[in-house]
Amino acid sequence: MSQVKVKENESLESALRRFKRQTSRDGVI
Repeated sequence: MSQVKVKENESLESALRRFKRQTSRDGVI
């Protein structure tokens, strides 16, 4: 299962984008 930790100075939006990039790379939806 992919997991993303949101940094304090990071917006939820950018964390979500990073998560989507990660899942697409792992082939997980």
